[in-house]
Amino acid sequence: MLSIAVCDDVLLECLDISARIQALMDEMQIPCTVSRFTSGKELLEARDPFDLIFLDILMEGMDGMETARRCREGGYGNRLVFLSASRRYVFDAYDVEAFHYLVKPVEDEKLRRVLERVAEKERESFRDYIVVNWERQRRKVYLDDIRYFEIRGRQVDVHEVSGVFTYYEQMGTLERQLQGKGFFRCHKSYLLNLKHVEAYNGQAAVLDNGERVFIARRRYEAFCQEILAYMRKNGGIL
Repeated sequence: MLSIAVCDDVLLECLDISARIQALMDEMQIPCTVSRFTSGKELLEARDPFDLIFLDILMEGMDGMETARRCREGGYGNRLVFLSASRRYVFDAYDVEAFHYLVKPVEDEKLRRVLERVAEKERESFRDYIVVNWERQRRKVYLDDIRYFEIRGRQVDVHEVSGVFTYYEQMGTLERQLQGKGFFRCHKSYLLNLKHVEAYNGQAAVLDNGERVFIARRRYEAFCQEILAYMRKNGGIL
């Protein structure tokens, strides 16, 4: 599902473009959520990793270009589409790696083409993820980058390919988020990504970086069943 934001300080224009986006996405049968914001400050405070942001350039206070720069600095706002009644800012849009630039009033056909392009690129590059609260912001965590989660009370250590970071979550919530996504709770303290398992025995799983993750004795039989099912599904066994 695509997560879309519309930010325009003119409320009627914000409502209009949001409604048209939702209608076009419904017509194309592409699931989405559309959130509305009437200032750059409000958008930034949401701290959500939107897949697509439609951003008016000429806004009171923080303008669209400054909002876009802060989005990039904060690591959120995957694709930015600028809205403006003027073409004069087209080249400035390159500085913040804008996905597209639409001149107001925006025609439905041009809006549709942008939405179709975004949906196609999302299909091409789809990677499953969860969103966690980390250091006072919302962080998108791609599941295929995670080797395992290590649970220590309310703290969760996320062991990614690139390193480790810690956030707070309940085990039950995390297990529900990961259900059916290739993870197995092999031990009371570990949720293991089966994708990264290279070998295993009755005591531990050996990961693709050489790490060993313990497997509880009472969970070994279920682990064997899960990893064999995973291998069949993903071409590792016929």
